[in-house]
Amino acid sequence: MGTASWKRDLASGLIVLIPLLVTLYIILWLYAKLAAVPLPIENPLLRAGLAMTIFVLMVFSVGYLMRTAFGGSVEDGIDQLMNQLPGLRVVYNASKMAVETAVSGTEDLQKPVKVEPWEGMRMTAFKTGKTTEDGREVIFLPTAPNITTGFVIEVEPENISETGEKVEDALTRILSAGFGDANEQEMPVDIEADD
Repeated sequence: MGTASWKRDLASGLIVLIPLLVTLYIILWLYAKLAAVPLPIENPLLRAGLAMTIFVLMVFSVGYLMRTAFGGSVEDGIDQLMNQLPGLRVVYNASKMAVETAVSGTEDLQKPVKVEPWEGMRMTAFKTGKTTEDGREVIFLPTAPNITTGFVIEVEPENISETGEKVEDALTRILSAGFGDANEQEMPVDIEADD
């Protein structure tokens, strides 16, 4: 068993286990917090269930309110207030962007493409479906592994290579910093085909 083989096994094991452990930790932490909510129920499991039900109802109520004109004004006011607090505004905006990305999913990202910013180097980007007045494609070039940051760039259509891959596959590669490729066997073939 070579060095590359055990490193690949280690990386694959970490890619599977770490998200599971983090998810389990968050579930246990959330359960502990919900079970500790002071409600007139002795059973911690029932108390956690009731607290979760109240939280879900509150989320739906606030969500419904945000669809109204009044709700939009409230959200704008909260955003302005939080953006005036040094330090906390970074946490607030990062959290909001992460939730918006997770909730909205990938439907805003039209199609994965490759761009070549420097000769011999290709990067994964996504079409946004927008074009500039002079006909350039507006694309989003995310950073790895945090896809909520990146660059919005304008590129001539002939400088974009279509990949034909799914948005989810490209996002998997970016989020895992290249380690968790959904189509590990197919990627080298695609890269050679594009060159």
